[in-house]
Amino acid sequence: MTSARALTLLRRFGPLAVIVVLFVIAFAIGLPEHLSLEELRARGAQLQAYAREHPVLCAEIYLAVYVGSVAISLPGALVLSLTGGFLFGPLGGGLAAVAGASGGSTVTFLVFRTAFGDMLRKAPDAFIARVAEGLRKDAFHYLLTLRLIPAFPLLIVNIAAAIASVPARTFLLASVLGMIPSSFVYAGIGAGLGHIFAQGGPVTLGTLLSPRIYLPIIGMGVLAFLPPLWRHWRKGRGPTPLDEK
Repeated sequence: MTSARALTLLRRFGPLAVIVVLFVIAFAIGLPEHLSLEELRARGAQLQAYAREHPVLCAEIYLAVYVGSVAISLPGALVLSLTGGFLFGPLGGGLAAVAGASGGSTVTFLVFRTAFGDMLRKAPDAFIARVAEGLRKDAFHYLLTLRLIPAFPLLIVNIAAAIASVPARTFLLASVLGMIPSSFVYAGIGAGLGHIFAQGGPVTLGTLLSPRIYLPIIGMGVLAFLPPLWRHWRKGRGPTPLDEK
């Protein structure tokens, strides 16, 4: 096998190999079972103590877990964002969550673009095909709008961007910018949960009325207005794929 052929195979299937390795490691250590608020509460004191004693190493482990979880599509991104705020505070947790979510999404995007791109383009899911069509028309702004909607599945966006052959730089930049608001809000809620866990006892209405909790929740309400505000601003600058639908 020539070096050029080997390099081509590495570029095409290298990201897929990373996904397979991450998948095996995640289930070997039982990661899916630990991505829950109950687990966070049970081990909260130990995790915070470790984060204080080894902040850099803890941040590296957190990022590795977040990137790996998103890359293999484990249903734990929200818990991980809350955990970031719990361990590193609203600012540090928000930055870590943005890095983890965008990094994991980029790995998934590269896998589907290189290893499965041709197959997906031939027979895409109808909904994913509609999203991909919007991305082909205006990749950056369409992707940014989708990332601003916290409830929109990361995997769907990642696959659609791969089908649409969105440039990697555009994908990464729009993902990072779009994930900033929700990541910092979730990290703020996570920091508030740390205060509640420290008090002990069940989570009640009284604890939820703490400013550490209700202020980030208000932020979540504000997030709901970001996509329409963004569309309105873009409409004033000319039509976008979202306005044409």
